[in-house]
Amino acid sequence: MNMGQSITIKGELSGAEDLTLEGRVEGKISLPDNVLTVGTSARITAEIVAKTVILLGHVVGNISVKERFEIRAGGSMDGNVKAPRIAMADGAILNGKIEMPGTKTAEAAAPPAPKLQVAAV
Repeated sequence: MNMGQSITIKGELSGAEDLTLEGRVEGKISLPDNVLTVGTSARITAEIVAKTVILLGHVVGNISVKERFEIRAGGSMDGNVKAPRIAMADGAILNGKIEMPGTKTAEAAAPPAPKLQVAAV
């Protein structure tokens, strides 16, 4: 489904299909099992929950995704992102924190060192 440039939505937007936004949305967007594409002319001020978000326009608010967050060249965001996978193109702008649940640092992922026992003779 596509939402054109001249459309403005204030409130909560939810659905069970992939959505491409080109207009304005203020409020909350919930597409937990679907892909949200924020088009180049879109201006979104909302909390977003989706399976995947592809950002080419501008978002103000936090984004939480199940699979992948992708911000392409020309896309911009002011807010925090929570996603297991993130892709960011050269020329994209992200002002906020990134949280990647399910990932571990190399140190945290390393097995514990074996304990040594010394016996007196």
